[in-house]
Amino acid sequence: MNVLQPADYIVFIIYFILVTTYGMYIYRSKKNTSSSSQEYFLAEGSLTWWAIGASLIASNISAEHFIGMSGSGFALGLAIASYEWMAAATLILVAIFILPVYLKNKIFTMPQFLAKRYNGTVSTIMAIIWLLIYVFVNLTSIIYLGALAISSIAPISFQACVIGLSLFSIIVTLGGMKVIGYTDIFQVVVLILGGLVTTYLSLTLLSEKFGFGKDILKGLSVLKDKAPDHLHMIFDEFNPHYAELPGMSVLIGGMLINNLAYWGCNQYIVQRALGADLKTARKGILFAAFLKLMVPIIAVLPGIAMYVMHQHGMFQQEMVDASGALKPDHAYPTLMNLLPAGLKGVALAALTAAIAASLAGKANSISTIFSLDIYKKYFNKNATERKLVLTGRWCVVISMCIAALVAPALKSLDQAYQFIQEYVGFFSPGVLAIFLLGMFWKKTTASAGLAGALLTVPIAAVLKFLPLWTNGVFPDYPFLDRMTIAFFAIVLIMVAISLLKPQTEEQHATYKIEVDKSLFRVSSDFVLGSFIISGILVGLYTVFW
Repeated sequence: MNVLQPADYIVFIIYFILVTTYGMYIYRSKKNTSSSSQEYFLAEGSLTWWAIGASLIASNISAEHFIGMSGSGFALGLAIASYEWMAAATLILVAIFILPVYLKNKIFTMPQFLAKRYNGTVSTIMAIIWLLIYVFVNLTSIIYLGALAISSIAPISFQACVIGLSLFSIIVTLGGMKVIGYTDIFQVVVLILGGLVTTYLSLTLLSEKFGFGKDILKGLSVLKDKAPDHLHMIFDEFNPHYAELPGMSVLIGGMLINNLAYWGCNQYIVQRALGADLKTARKGILFAAFLKLMVPIIAVLPGIAMYVMHQHGMFQQEMVDASGALKPDHAYPTLMNLLPAGLKGVALAALTAAIAASLAGKANSISTIFSLDIYKKYFNKNATERKLVLTGRWCVVISMCIAALVAPALKSLDQAYQFIQEYVGFFSPGVLAIFLLGMFWKKTTASAGLAGALLTVPIAAVLKFLPLWTNGVFPDYPFLDRMTIAFFAIVLIMVAISLLKPQTEEQHATYKIEVDKSLFRVSSDFVLGSFIISGILVGLYTVFW
């Protein structure tokens, strides 16, 4: 039941006071150091490697992981963990090949890169696309899932949760990237500990259900024995969930494209490392990759455990909605309601930490792109540093209010995590094509970049809806495969445009992105860490293939 005991309130209030006090301390201690927009948006030079890594994960993990990924674990099984484990591998690639290009060229926003490499038109189109995605897909879905989860485990209405989460996130965000970065360290500790509490509960419940007492290792054995079909990473074409996770595409196809676009060409993520030197930024990203390996333990395993218990007669009422339809996204809130007093407060604090950190990170990126790439370029070219920061803060408030108003419209979703991945995937292939060709093929022209920006959504939409319009005559590809097809189609179009109408020497001179091989050299420590992560991934995929 969605009831909190006094111990739960005490734990949650302590969490709220600690994170707010720490945030105020960071803000006040750094307040007189600098008032520049770069300081506010990027925390330039002040985040340590562990702050960067923690902030990456705290901002990445949110309600869509705790609620959405657990729901997908219930429905699909361990295979959904590929989003996390392959992200760890992708982070290594980003640290080696993509991040150095940004730092070398003093890039502060993704539209700024596009303006320097292509032109202002490409930059503005993509800036608008990013703003729309961040507000209407990312912020909205996080607020919706967060409010849904909290209202399911606490005696607070859905609407009150929407308002509370939005206000809390605004407070954290208004302090700028430095406050977000350092409070994220605290948030990531809370969310991992709280997540592990729920995982422990799910496995001990499973062990008790089959007569082994509170033995977590026996719980893992029960998972293996009772749900072997939920412990495979790679689906074959006959699997009923192949359309959602199509075989090898999770290793070398659409999943890689999705992850490279998310971790390497995404303001919301890359922003954490743009204010640091290369060595510090790479260490932070490697630390984030290690933390990524842990996410399925706290986000996927509880969902699989709930699947086994539901299959054997438990939680029949809790896992359906008012109409009696099975709702996989109810798995995590149902578990949280079973936690004893005090521990439920810890889990609630962890969930709130994940939601607030993710909302704050996205809101900060929205304000960064709008202030530096829209407002300063088109509305006030002579804006002072103070004016840019003030504009950014107003942008945070307005975007959060819009997302809070739209969030209730998502109530009809079944698996919210898959919804987010699919519709963000409309943009990812074009974004990645534009960035990779812009970085690594000097002949790419501004016209090609513009074509990539304009075609990414139409190509993705045709691939998705043409099978419906043609009554199945056109193949209905899984969405990860559609991303692969869209990516290569856009690359071919951009290459063709660049070759048919090559840039002139004068045009080439305006492309100000510098790339040389020396940027890609890495330290021995980084190589060692990368080999350890890669070895763990090979082991996981070998065991659970």
